[in-house]
Amino acid sequence: MEPITLTTERLLLRTFTDDDTEEIHRLCQDPEIQRWTTVPSPYERRHATEFTGHTVPEGWRTGTMFTFAVLPRGGGPLMASISVTLRALSGTWEIGFWTGKEFRGRGIMAEAMGALAHWTFTRLGGTRLEWRAEVGNAASRAVALKAGFTVEGELRAALLNNGTLRDAWVGSLLPSDVDLPSPYAYLPAPAVKD
Repeated sequence: MEPITLTTERLLLRTFTDDDTEEIHRLCQDPEIQRWTTVPSPYERRHATEFTGHTVPEGWRTGTMFTFAVLPRGGGPLMASISVTLRALSGTWEIGFWTGKEFRGRGIMAEAMGALAHWTFTRLGGTRLEWRAEVGNAASRAVALKAGFTVEGELRAALLNNGTLRDAWVGSLLPSDVDLPSPYAYLPAPAVKD
């Protein structure tokens, strides 16, 4: 698929280019990004070069991962990264993101997640969007909840980060959660009484 651009009231989401490499490298020096995401740690310039030169274009080419740079709609600096990755042929995609330290706490990522969720459901035929974060990543959880995700539970050893398996929170967003139709009917399981 050819890269596309998404817009919201405040944001522009576009594919990364080689021109973003230096800023990605700078933003990913943040210890919080290295601690809570799966970016390499330490994060070297070669990692940013690989990301913009290979990982991002390969994901678009194969249709398995769509990664966007998040910038102010009216122009300005790179603020964040957000992507969706295909997890199951039934239409399950996983969302992942990081936000530069100086741009946190402004609702930027929740807004970007809303735009990407809408695109995933309407253009990619997504039936479920999953969010995962290492248990303890309260900031990521707060963003997911603000974006409308339902936290479903905790998965043991479900996230590999810097060579260590870690427990993960998992949540989901369904098309019906954002007033969109799903390509399939959904039959929720009946409540189980203990």
